[in-house]
Amino acid sequence: MPDLSPEDQKLVTLARAAMARTRAPEGAAVRDLDGRTYAAAAVSLEHLRLAALEVCVAMAISSGSTGLEAAVRLGGEGDPDLGAVREFGGDGVTIHVL
Repeated sequence: MPDLSPEDQKLVTLARAAMARTRAPEGAAVRDLDGRTYAAAAVSLEHLRLAALEVCVAMAISSGSTGLEAAVRLGGEGDPDLGAVREFGGDGVTIHVL
């Protein structure tokens, strides 16, 4: 694992906890500009499919966040789609894909 700041290590811990709670193969966590954190697993229903990072971004937006500072994605297959993270947080968001 890369050398992460304590704040980013907390995101890893939160993403792992989301994965463990749901027994999901993919988890994520984000930190917004106010320092609030959001963690989630991927959602896969017949009529709704969201990657874990997409769920985190949706949670942040629906909680009134105005942007992102950092994001972590654990597990999952292939390269993640970072579109939602980049659209909401901009190019300055630190993203760890582990």
